[in-house]
Amino acid sequence: MNPQMTSSSSAFSMICILHSMIAITSGSFMMFQMKEIYTFTHGNETATKLMGSTPHDQLLLRTSDSFSGLLLFDIGFLIFMVSFVRDREFQSFFAKRVHCSSCFHGYLEGQF
Repeated sequence: MNPQMTSSSSAFSMICILHSMIAITSGSFMMFQMKEIYTFTHGNETATKLMGSTPHDQLLLRTSDSFSGLLLFDIGFLIFMVSFVRDREFQSFFAKRVHCSSCFHGYLEGQF
């Protein structure tokens, strides 16, 4: 086996594992600890306002945060599974598509 291929393959795996752990951790926090995150980042008074004023608003916001966290958790789990694929062509394909997707997302964010 080519040493460069092994090196790039292990680098791909490490990058995927790092990104997956960040996504899984962030998703878990979003699902279960949003009030604490709001309090830590914005302060107690602002966090109370961000959580909604009526019980219906609070339920909608918690549900939205939970689904967003679940999506992020699932993406992290998918990237974790991809990190164990050893096919060099697939790794190249996946890295290019993730890069294109990130650039496109950044472009769209800049438009609004």
